[in-house]
Amino acid sequence: MRTLHREKTPEAREYDELVQRVSPRSSAGSTALALVKAFGVGGLICCVGQAIHDLGAGPLGLDDKAVSAFTSTALIFLSALLTGLGLYDRIGKFAGAGSIVPITGFANSVVSPAMEFKREGYVLGVGAKMFVVAGPVLVYGITASVLYGVIYYVIRLVQGG
Repeated sequence: MRTLHREKTPEAREYDELVQRVSPRSSAGSTALALVKAFGVGGLICCVGQAIHDLGAGPLGLDDKAVSAFTSTALIFLSALLTGLGLYDRIGKFAGAGSIVPITGFANSVVSPAMEFKREGYVLGVGAKMFVVAGPVLVYGITASVLYGVIYYVIRLVQGG
């Protein structure tokens, strides 16, 4: 198969040079360190979650459903609090993807835009911007769960049960 080779325009070459100049350089050592930091912080967040779970199941004597709700709520609260205090951003800069453990990362993505626009008021600032990042996740998650429920219902009807 024959491919055509096109010469890059001067603008495209200039853009490629700019990208090469400003892109951060990484080495195997820095990549390995980033992986260790991400794994360590993500694991630490999970350990905190497990400790909260154990607290709810043990001393507080909560049942399975209540322990799950307690753990999720506590992690969301802690993540939102750390975001509000400006500490979650520092954790994110240090740990990279390790700070995006699903529930804490989601809480951070809801609170961050709200904090950024709080000077515009509670309704047009905080309220309007709170779900800028998380909104599409919620919409697609809810839509997928409804579709799953409809498919499950239809399959159960066809099977007769």
